[in-house]
Amino acid sequence: MERLERTLFRLEQGFELQFRLGPTLQGKHVRVHTNYPAEGQKFDRLKFRPLEWVNVTGREDDCDKYCKLDLQVAGSYQYYFGCGDEKKVGSGYIVVDPVLRVGANNHVLPLDCITIQTYLAKCLGPLDEWPDRLRVAKETGYNMIHFTPLQKLGLSRSCYSLVDQLELNPDFSPEGKHYTWMDVGNLVEKLKKDWNMVCITDVVYNHTAANSKWIRLHPECGYNLVNSPHLKPAWILDRALWHFSCDVADGKYAEQGVPALIQNEQHINALRGLLWQEVYPRIKLWEFMQVNVEKAVEQFRKLLQAGRDAVRSSPEGKKQLNIIQDPQYRRFGNTVDMSSALHTFRPHSNSPSDIQDCCSWFKRRVEELNLERYKEMQYHAEQATNCILGTVVYERLAEHGLKLGPVTRKDPLVTEYFIFPFDEMTFDQEMQLMSQVDRACHFLAHNGWVMGDDPLRNFAEPGSNIYLRRELVCWGDSVKLRYGEKPEDCPYLWAHMKKYTEITAKHFAGVRLDNCHSTPLHVAEYMLEQARALRPDLYVVAELFTGSEELDNVFVTRLGITSLIREAMSAGDSHEEGRLVYRFGGEPVGSFVQPSLRPLVPSIAHAMFLDVTHDNECPIQIRSVYDSLPSSAIVSMSCCATGSTRGYDELVPHQISVVKEERLYPRWNPEAKPSNPGEANLQTGILAGKLALNKLHQELAAKGFSQVYVDQVDEDIVAVTRHCPSSHQSVVAVSRTAFKNPKTHHYRDDIPPMFIPGKIEEVVLEARTVERTAGSYRKDEKSINGLPDFTVEIREHIELKDSKIVKQADVTSKGRSEFVQEILFENLTPGSVIVFRVSLDPHSQELVGALRRHLIQFSPIYRTGSLPDNNTPAVLTTPLETIMSKLTLADMNMLLYRCDAEEKENGGGCYDIPSWLPLKYGGLQGLMSVLAEIRPKNDLGHPFCDNLRQGDWMIDYISNRLLAKGGALGEVGKWLQAMFNYLKHIPRYLVPCYFDAIIMGAYTTALDVIFKQMSSFVQNGSSLVKHLALGSVQMCGVGCYKALPPLSPHLKDVPYRLNDATGKEEQCCVSLAAGLPHFSSGIFRCWGRDTFIALRGLMLITGRHLEARNIILAFAGTLRYGLIPNLLGQGTAARYNCRDAVWWWLQCIQDYCTLVPHGVDILMCPVTRMYPTNVSEPQPAGAWEQPLYDVIQEAMQRHMQGIEFRERNAGPQIDRNMSGEGFNVEAKVDQDTGFVYGGNRFNCGTWMDKMGESEKAHNTGVPATPRDGSAVEIVGLCKSTVRWLVHLHKSGLFPYATVTIRREGRDLSVPYVEWDRKIQENFEKKFYVSHDPQDPEEMHPGLVHKRGIYKDSYGASSPWCDYQLRPNFTIAMVVAPELFSVERAWEALDTAEKKLLGPLGMKTLDPDDMMYCGVYDNSLDNDNFNLAKGFNYHQGPEWLWPVGYFLRAKLYFAKKMGQETYDKTVNLVKDVMSRHYIHLERSSWKGLPELTNENGQYCPFSCESQAWSIATILEVLYDL
Repeated sequence: MERLERTLFRLEQGFELQFRLGPTLQGKHVRVHTNYPAEGQKFDRLKFRPLEWVNVTGREDDCDKYCKLDLQVAGSYQYYFGCGDEKKVGSGYIVVDPVLRVGANNHVLPLDCITIQTYLAKCLGPLDEWPDRLRVAKETGYNMIHFTPLQKLGLSRSCYSLVDQLELNPDFSPEGKHYTWMDVGNLVEKLKKDWNMVCITDVVYNHTAANSKWIRLHPECGYNLVNSPHLKPAWILDRALWHFSCDVADGKYAEQGVPALIQNEQHINALRGLLWQEVYPRIKLWEFMQVNVEKAVEQFRKLLQAGRDAVRSSPEGKKQLNIIQDPQYRRFGNTVDMSSALHTFRPHSNSPSDIQDCCSWFKRRVEELNLERYKEMQYHAEQATNCILGTVVYERLAEHGLKLGPVTRKDPLVTEYFIFPFDEMTFDQEMQLMSQVDRACHFLAHNGWVMGDDPLRNFAEPGSNIYLRRELVCWGDSVKLRYGEKPEDCPYLWAHMKKYTEITAKHFAGVRLDNCHSTPLHVAEYMLEQARALRPDLYVVAELFTGSEELDNVFVTRLGITSLIREAMSAGDSHEEGRLVYRFGGEPVGSFVQPSLRPLVPSIAHAMFLDVTHDNECPIQIRSVYDSLPSSAIVSMSCCATGSTRGYDELVPHQISVVKEERLYPRWNPEAKPSNPGEANLQTGILAGKLALNKLHQELAAKGFSQVYVDQVDEDIVAVTRHCPSSHQSVVAVSRTAFKNPKTHHYRDDIPPMFIPGKIEEVVLEARTVERTAGSYRKDEKSINGLPDFTVEIREHIELKDSKIVKQADVTSKGRSEFVQEILFENLTPGSVIVFRVSLDPHSQELVGALRRHLIQFSPIYRTGSLPDNNTPAVLTTPLETIMSKLTLADMNMLLYRCDAEEKENGGGCYDIPSWLPLKYGGLQGLMSVLAEIRPKNDLGHPFCDNLRQGDWMIDYISNRLLAKGGALGEVGKWLQAMFNYLKHIPRYLVPCYFDAIIMGAYTTALDVIFKQMSSFVQNGSSLVKHLALGSVQMCGVGCYKALPPLSPHLKDVPYRLNDATGKEEQCCVSLAAGLPHFSSGIFRCWGRDTFIALRGLMLITGRHLEARNIILAFAGTLRYGLIPNLLGQGTAARYNCRDAVWWWLQCIQDYCTLVPHGVDILMCPVTRMYPTNVSEPQPAGAWEQPLYDVIQEAMQRHMQGIEFRERNAGPQIDRNMSGEGFNVEAKVDQDTGFVYGGNRFNCGTWMDKMGESEKAHNTGVPATPRDGSAVEIVGLCKSTVRWLVHLHKSGLFPYATVTIRREGRDLSVPYVEWDRKIQENFEKKFYVSHDPQDPEEMHPGLVHKRGIYKDSYGASSPWCDYQLRPNFTIAMVVAPELFSVERAWEALDTAEKKLLGPLGMKTLDPDDMMYCGVYDNSLDNDNFNLAKGFNYHQGPEWLWPVGYFLRAKLYFAKKMGQETYDKTVNLVKDVMSRHYIHLERSSWKGLPELTNENGQYCPFSCESQAWSIATILEVLYDL
């Protein structure tokens, strides 16, 4: 189950979100549902709709299909997807950000532009005075105001204790006026239109004021003793503590060491003793958890006497004896689960004495359980005691505490946890009230917060002991609200709060969710849904104290929170403050440009980063007054929403209490004097500095300065850079913090110089906090006044030379492209800030602008910041696509690929990054594989990026490699060289991102050009088809040495080149590498078998017909003995030691004739024979020629005649491991069955060709898999060829109807029709292993270990080898399906699927076989005969290419089995293909491996990319 509820996916409106199938879901029936509303529909959180799939290609291969959402509406939306029969296998949330608008023209206020200021509403005075007080925010550059709740307040006067959620605070209406919510709404609208300011306010869902009238009328809305009886023990403790507190206040315990005025540790210790002596013993709370023993025993006795036996249904044996909690929580109200009792205690008989004994055991156990419950309650009491004493210490003794003074009834020992709304009475009288429902319902639990509690758990619900253990930090002025799970559980409360929400959403652009982490999620979800129904673009902020980003995400995703409040005050030093800036927004400077269609990656919640929040301590008290400005500057430079609370800028030297503060904020007056506490202007506190910083913050966000770099210059100085990735302008703010007062703390005098890359255009501002003569601070009685004797000295937009903070600035250059200004400071005192605006030096600016202009051809994103280039090199005036269109696909092999071995043939090698790794390819794919890893993560610290920044070696390598080739490739080299020339002269920190842009553009252009040269199957195919088709470019190339023997000089359309060494023209045909990196160059590049297994997939169905023709004819020219070579060795060093290559070659000719338009013309093409006879020396091109059809006939005739020879030069000089007999090659046709057979037990003539080579294990010269006799795939290939030749002859396209052989001195003709018939009649007889143990055709019934399968061979010298289950029969099924009866074929394929199919490949041997070993280790040399030196190469490891044949066979026979079976098979194919897709995507080689070890494990000895692996998988998609 893919649950992503704790993962945040954030998107802006206007994005298209696509859901695509991951690899594990390919081929499965997947349905995606979402509650994002359809166009024109209203949002309903509980209403989900299915999304339609879009299949771009319209083909069965639908790996690219997707469903989409056009995100136009803000909010939180859920999606889930089901698969097959499972309705829900994965789910998550998408949060769409709101769009905020301000001004008369309704322009957008981007979220990162927000600068917010918090106001305590009660300190604004009457509503008609608000504009004067709020004007301070406008004039200081804020664009958002956060009001604490505007509702009528409770008795405590706390801003968050609301007495009526629907009534506007009457304090806002002066005498003679009655303001309403409409008046508030009008003011908010005026601020939005005239002042460009957005207003938000709090919503408080968690509690109401203790004196709310409506809670008295509807006590069911809170937690009371009637609806929450589990709170009874906590309530009793609470009342006992109140009475104890009254006794302490009255001096009753003074003599026992606890006076009313608690002053020291001794008093605390005495208090602990008294709690255990006076309070707990009296209330006996354990009784609420215990069982009445006598009553339980009596009940048990009656059951035994009545002969009741336990219900014998418990399979787990004896049950534990369980206590059942009394839901009403009465003393001794708990009971025992009698069912478990009867299971546990059974009398020997029904005699009275046995029953009595049994009851005694039962009683003892119940008493033990009661004791356990007693101990549990004592444990709770211990915790409660610790919490009580901790509270007393904080409130009465601690230096930083409240210093409440003596215990009184007004300030009791501890805050009461429950409302007691009745007159004072004795404790015993109060206890009587518990059973009176009409009274007990009014004992309502207060709200509060719990340190370190799980925010997803409601601490007032059953199962929580927070109230009992006194762990709640209690708000005695509020009642915790009890919503239940749904509106029906508490109709009045839900309706009341819905109205409250609607009033708020109607008048305010956003809400702050107060106490969000304690608000039940389902309640907040419901309320926000109501709010968004009225205001779709609702801005939602919250402060969470979960302590975990993952838990934060639960709230953010489910509620659609736009911004999370973060606070600079949480930082203990400047280093941490700088880290917060980096954490809360922006990407690194020099980041890569991400593609427009990209995977959606998890993000962190958008931050609202405040210098201080309104409910936290004053920074001046904790740090120093001098820190207010620099810390504000650090916050303002953050790439997120920022802000403050009113009073911070005025340097109010204490916390403005949300509970106790009743004074009013000063009004705005530009003429105000510093000594006037009721007025403020830009000379007040740091207001002038904040105005400049707020303007700067908004400018940086609006102009796209989205990249951030934070530099800790020294322990107090933080430099924050904001960088614009299109203009490459930067703004650098250097802030010297003053966490400690400079008057009492010594700050270092020697400030390190700073190095700022680029050209400083201006000093945006320099400011510092200074003292002035304006009288000392006195707390005003009417106004919230700040320190009058401090202000900001600020200068804005000055030249660097006029700065008072900078001593000197020297321009130095770091290399040829890095211009750096060295800044020496002289007056950067603690509390100072200086902000520089920096551009690239003019030359770099021109070059970057020109470079961006040339990049527009790849993406319009580069249009911004582009500049005309007056000196454009000629090669850049032509679009790259035009230049690349002249490249052949062979050229593309050079441009994109070529592994190290191929590059070394040319005297080079792949680029090697020091301290890291060489690239996989010399071409662009080598770079792209690394960049694809680095780009999404913006991993600018990667050694690859370091190498680019440190020098031009890599970019020179890329262009020089192509320039050396000349021709069309040389032109691409010139284009890259010209583009790289810009790179060489721009600041090095920008090189990685622009290098990526150039390479990405060149690479994608190359791919477009490649696909245009390929078949329509590829052009219109899925991304998987295209990925695989690139394997054709990867494997097919022209090296510096000829890999193929020469073609006939009379053949048309053969490519030629000039040989540098000889000065003569020579043919340069494309050859096909068997695999990378091991089989890519020299004589080991070309193999007959590999070439023709791969040719159909890599060349014919991709449309490379001419190159395929040339390869077919080149190999035709090497025919000798009736065989074509396996190891080609350029023809002259060929080895004719395999029996199957010639049949794969013949199959390819057949495929060529079938797939290529006018393909049969190839039969007439001239073949220049290198070996006209078995004993010929190599002949020059053109010396001996014949048409291809004659060469085909010779191959067939030789087999029918019988091939038998000893390899030339037999011995260790051509094979050091082969034994003498192994060099004897034999291939013949059985005259009775028509089967081709051959080989011997000393050689291996098929693809399973591992020869033992370990002296230690004594397997040298022993083939692991000789497969002599008739190998099943060769019989199939032969049948395919013979059938085809019959058809060709009938069509008049092949002149021969028979093969003529010489037997006993006379010629004998064997018609192809007859040969075809013999194979057809005998195949299933000889190869099928029937279910009938008496099958007369079965020659070795004792060797059969699986039935319903096809043999791997027939007539092997070791008969048991015939019966091994291997994947080779599937090849015969594809090339000659007519040999197989449908039901038998299907059963055999089913067995192969169960036994052989692995994640990527097919096991080469049945795991049930004693010879099976699935791990190939070619370096292992021990005494294990079956393993040493990789002897098990084909005895279990999972090879990829047979999977292609297996799947093609499945598809073919599934069609014959009916539509339902076919559909299931298609799903299987897609499932298997998805694993290949994921491997292709993740592989830096961008290929499919030769093999894997068992269960798809990586095999280090395998080729990383193998031609036939890619080819056969591509063929499956072609069949699909």
